[in-house]
Amino acid sequence: MVYFREVQQFRQPWLWAILLAPMLLCGYGLYRQLVLGRPWGNHPLPSQGLLVVNALVLLMLGWLYAVRLVTEVREDELRVHFVLLWRSKKFPWRDIRSFRAVTYRPLADYGGWGIRRGLQGWAYNVSGNRGVEIELTNGERVLVGSQRPEELARAIEERAGPVPA
Repeated sequence: MVYFREVQQFRQPWLWAILLAPMLLCGYGLYRQLVLGRPWGNHPLPSQGLLVVNALVLLMLGWLYAVRLVTEVREDELRVHFVLLWRSKKFPWRDIRSFRAVTYRPLADYGGWGIRRGLQGWAYNVSGNRGVEIELTNGERVLVGSQRPEELARAIEERAGPVPA
């Protein structure tokens, strides 16, 4: 049974502006070369090569658009899964020593968003600067980014029990 579920995706406008710029440039080159019949650049790719480059860029953008972070609080574990990117990471309740909702600095603490390793430990995040920091019984720290960190922390507490004093 799932007691909490959150699905997050990379939908930041600034990110898509950066990612779509090369696609627009490649699309312009394709239009210029195939439709207008004017070679694009000083050493133009053959038209088939330009089609392949455009197709690859489009596939990569489609893949990133489909990637999502799914966080679930289940009966026996916390499960974090970057769909289409990484297998599920499972944290059984017996392995969690403590947890708390936090505000963090994604760039300074972890080097950005995604699956990151920083000085603070591992981070699984998609956007924003809020999440739940978990300390495992082996001393490792894990940050799970969330748009609803207090709700996630409450769901963990309901399943795993309160943080020891």
